[in-house]
Amino acid sequence: MTPQALVLDFGGVVSRTLFETHELSEAALGLAPGTLTWRGPFDPASDELWREMQAGRISERDYWLERTREVGRLLGEDWNRMETLVQRARGADIATVIRPEATAAIAAARAAGCRLAVLSNELDLFYGAGFAQRLPLLQGFDAIVDASYTGILKPDPRAYRACTDALALPAAACVFVDDQARNITGAAAAGMRAVEFDVRQPAASYRRALEWLGVPLPPLLQ
Repeated sequence: MTPQALVLDFGGVVSRTLFETHELSEAALGLAPGTLTWRGPFDPASDELWREMQAGRISERDYWLERTREVGRLLGEDWNRMETLVQRARGADIATVIRPEATAAIAAARAAGCRLAVLSNELDLFYGAGFAQRLPLLQGFDAIVDASYTGILKPDPRAYRACTDALALPAAACVFVDDQARNITGAAAAGMRAVEFDVRQPAASYRRALEWLGVPLPPLLQ
């Protein structure tokens, strides 16, 4: 039987989004509660920039660079690197914003013998060089494919191919999970089974991915 793999985007899928952690960000940055109001997928009607990104008029990187600059201005600072926002807002302990559903799903997939991979557009760009080696959850993954280094962004077909090559598996053996529709479309075109992650319903999204892999569901996802 051909081995299977669970392939995950990181931001939003493994970690909670910055939209969900405004209170933590405000505390870390010394901002008054309620200062950060952009809500992305949790309130698209109030986030024009998010709607621009979803319509394909700006990239995901463009979105976060603008938010980075906005937060920097609130602090009287000039922030021109996206990782500044993530690293300053989340501090040194990224484990505090890891989704428990992700931890449960990864453990279940590993126990069932599935291979594990991250396919990200900006893992180290956002979190700093060597991030996967600093986060215990990602240690022991079979592949980390990060466009911070490859320069090949999802949904480019080469990004998915780089992941399957690293896993030494056919695309059909991989279940890919991402919270951006364009990346899901790209994965499906590349031959992967693709689950569009709903950040508002993380358990349901992980449940579907594990069911496609035939992995027994852990209690948190049942």
